[in-house]
Amino acid sequence: MNTTFCFVDLEGFSALTETHGDQAAADLVERFVVLVEAALRDTGRLVKTIGDAVLVTIVSPDHAVGFMQRLCTTAAAEAGFPVLRAGLHHGEAIERGGDFFGSAVNIAARVTAHAGGGQVLATERLAEAARLQGIEVTDLGTVALRNLLEPVRIFALGFLENRGDDAIDPVCRMRVSRAHAAGRLRLNDTDYWFCSLDCVARFADKPAAYRPR
Repeated sequence: MNTTFCFVDLEGFSALTETHGDQAAADLVERFVVLVEAALRDTGRLVKTIGDAVLVTIVSPDHAVGFMQRLCTTAAAEAGFPVLRAGLHHGEAIERGGDFFGSAVNIAARVTAHAGGGQVLATERLAEAARLQGIEVTDLGTVALRNLLEPVRIFALGFLENRGDDAIDPVCRMRVSRAHAAGRLRLNDTDYWFCSLDCVARFADKPAAYRPR
């Protein structure tokens, strides 16, 4: 079947788990799944969760663009929610036992792995759909992706995920509102903002361990 495959994960999840513990991490993933399901509406389905990542299938590139727009908007509005990264590809795969297999799924996974925090990367069909919906699209060129024989042309889709007031806690990688941060430290003319006093203390004890990320 032909469909759009989309992987979305939480940037810096390992750092967050190490800093705030397993329970906080599990709660965060649970909230993430709720946001994903709400953003999908009736345009696709959540296939599975893989640690801090989800795989969703969406009926068309047009609907996939709408899904990412909704998800990025709601995630940005969540206080203390990590930055997302995502990869999308439209193609054919085989469904077995509720899961999907095939090159289209593999391409979507590799495109996601190439993305940095706050990036939504996609292949050409998705880029075309995004342009038609007025989304800024940047051509990143043809990229060799791990375990794929042929290079893939990828595009960055300009979804606005971070608000101007946002900073990233250097310790746990959580997104933090500067106006409501638990603490701030200035080191070598650079300001760092923190979600908790525990993160402040960890950074103050070993700043070199957290700069730069």
